[in-house]
Amino acid sequence: MSKKEVRIGIIGCGQIAQQHLKTYQEIPEANVVACADILPSAADTSAKTFGIPNVYYSAHEMLKRDDLDAVDVCLHNNFHRAGVETVLASGRHCYCEKPMAGAYADALAMKAAAEASGKMLHIQLAGIYSNEVRSVKELIEDGALGEVYYARTNGHRRRGRPYVDGYGKPTFVQKENSGGGALYDMGVYHISELLWLLGNPTPTRICGRTFQKVAMDPKRQALSGYSVEELGTGLVNFSNGIALDILEAWAMHLDTLEGSFILGSDGGARLRPFGYFTSQGDLDIDGGASMGAAAYRRRKLRTEDGDTDTRDNSQRHWVSVLLGNDTLLPTMDLALNTMLISEGIYLSEKLGHEVTADEVRELSVSTAKGI
Repeated sequence: MSKKEVRIGIIGCGQIAQQHLKTYQEIPEANVVACADILPSAADTSAKTFGIPNVYYSAHEMLKRDDLDAVDVCLHNNFHRAGVETVLASGRHCYCEKPMAGAYADALAMKAAAEASGKMLHIQLAGIYSNEVRSVKELIEDGALGEVYYARTNGHRRRGRPYVDGYGKPTFVQKENSGGGALYDMGVYHISELLWLLGNPTPTRICGRTFQKVAMDPKRQALSGYSVEELGTGLVNFSNGIALDILEAWAMHLDTLEGSFILGSDGGARLRPFGYFTSQGDLDIDGGASMGAAAYRRRKLRTEDGDTDTRDNSQRHWVSVLLGNDTLLPTMDLALNTMLISEGIYLSEKLGHEVTADEVRELSVSTAKGI
């Protein structure tokens, strides 16, 4: 696509859409020309706030336009499949909020639809663009860790469950809309980061547990219809011998958790706060680095024009790809693998034992809703 501008439509004008729209405003080449939401007030407010000239109360009506290059789907998880398939069928490239869907079966169908359409499907996995992840990626590619064999990913909130702890809407904690809780909200970022760093290996076996134990305000609990986990944990084994340990919590009585990390035969790396650890002879070496300085050099030294980094966030990367200036990172495959692992944890909890990846694939049932 040899263009100077990308014309974008938005489906869904809720909380996450506001973040997407704010980011598009910071990208000169992105032009959001239309938005749609079945709630007129949401569509009207977004159009007014962000200066969007065309407003629709039906995604199908918006997609009748002939001037959209791409469409951004910002719906609740169980509506992602219908939104994405509708966009792809209209002949547009599609950007979709995380997680990929509410069930692995739906995510798999979305990938098939993208491949059949010949259009690109990009999933919002913000973490892989962070300075920490990019820095650890460089260490791994340079061989600084040696043979990688184990990784752990952590997500921690002391008490940060949507709606019942004071922010967001009840739909975030309703399984019929969201499909899952902490694993789908926070875990998708952290798991996809580790998958990206590990080369997106193939899961073979998954063991997991989920919990909802921390007390919440009784009135909010009743109003919300809370039906998802506040804590999810699991152990994933991959075909290449690597193991991944997962802990994601919306609420837990603990002050903090160590950051996600990767262990290798020659060194280890922690993401947040960034750290690199190795040994030389009798010396055990703990290393840190300036993420700001690394980001500055990525902007200034890696392109001919200077001051250009098209991979500093998900949407900037997406727009750059649509303009023909970059190659799309494999977010669809990373998101699909993340869905397989998350659903594997849910299935392991349900069955009470470790499950294989093939069992997840066979037993996954669509939770998709139409738009």
